[in-house]
Amino acid sequence: MGVKIFDIVSSESIDFKDLDNKLLVFDASLTIFQFMSTIRQADGSLLTDTKGNVTSHLIGLFSRTINFMQKGMKLIFVFDGKPPELKSKEKERRKKLKQKAQEQFETAKEQKDIEAMKKYAARTSYIDKDIIRESKDLLKALGIPIIQAPSEADAQISYLVKKGDAYAAVTQDADVLLYATPKIVRNLSASLRKKSNVRYKNVGLEMIKFRSVLDELGISQNQLIVLGILIGTDYNVGGIKGIGSKKALKLVKKYGDDFDSLFNDVKWSEYFDYPWQDVYNTIKTMPVTDDYEIEFNEPDKDKIIDLLCKQHDFSLDNVNNKLEKLYKYIEDNKTTDSSLNKWF
Repeated sequence: MGVKIFDIVSSESIDFKDLDNKLLVFDASLTIFQFMSTIRQADGSLLTDTKGNVTSHLIGLFSRTINFMQKGMKLIFVFDGKPPELKSKEKERRKKLKQKAQEQFETAKEQKDIEAMKKYAARTSYIDKDIIRESKDLLKALGIPIIQAPSEADAQISYLVKKGDAYAAVTQDADVLLYATPKIVRNLSASLRKKSNVRYKNVGLEMIKFRSVLDELGISQNQLIVLGILIGTDYNVGGIKGIGSKKALKLVKKYGDDFDSLFNDVKWSEYFDYPWQDVYNTIKTMPVTDDYEIEFNEPDKDKIIDLLCKQHDFSLDNVNNKLEKLYKYIEDNKTTDSSLNKWF
């Protein structure tokens, strides 16, 4: 879902060259979900192979990842682990929304309303174990390190950047800010284009720095977490009615560290049947792990072709063409000094 606070946060413009040879860490599930939502047929149906197996996630990961690698970036993907207890309600809410969207899709299908089919189909996106497994297999075959978070990927991503094991988090979600992620890159997409009403506009790369956010807003990390809770997180969906980011900022500044009084005055108990501290502590104590290795390997052509072409009917010529360009880029950017080796 993502906490809605980017509208009160400033950023600085950056260029692709600023990310050259930088280790960038992605939320794998969020990335895959975006591909599942957007890479679809004209009627909104997911792309599949001749056996009916979904391929939208593989198409997105393969093309987008190679694109970024050829721009000099080194990628790390973090996968979600066991969700916190409080997230169960959000998962149930999303499930019901998907079921409703599926019903609406079927109705539109009966009416042969292609636009409506496309609209509702995108809302039915889901990620199952097979999609996760295949995504991991493809990333490994591309030589990209993957990390399994013990719980929420956002917390693990933040931990990597704090430790200096990654340069920045790449996301359109503001959730990582609540975990004090030092650097966040937004709008990192192959096209750098987004739809605005009926027109398209160019959207440039942005860097958001956590310390600058706190300085600009004039609040602490704890207050930023409370601000997020007021607006709504995955652990208290919808937040407090009538409170957006600007009003939430005014409230946390007004009450300072007196969070009990703040939540009492906004009538928390009328909206949620559990204390606000449960959400706060869930975020503050989210588990992370040091059980990971960040090692980049040369792409394994045989494994990639087996997964994409033999198992899922991808065009061998197209896959070979993309891989040849990637191999050439890697070869052109290798150095003789292993300590300065751009890739391996």
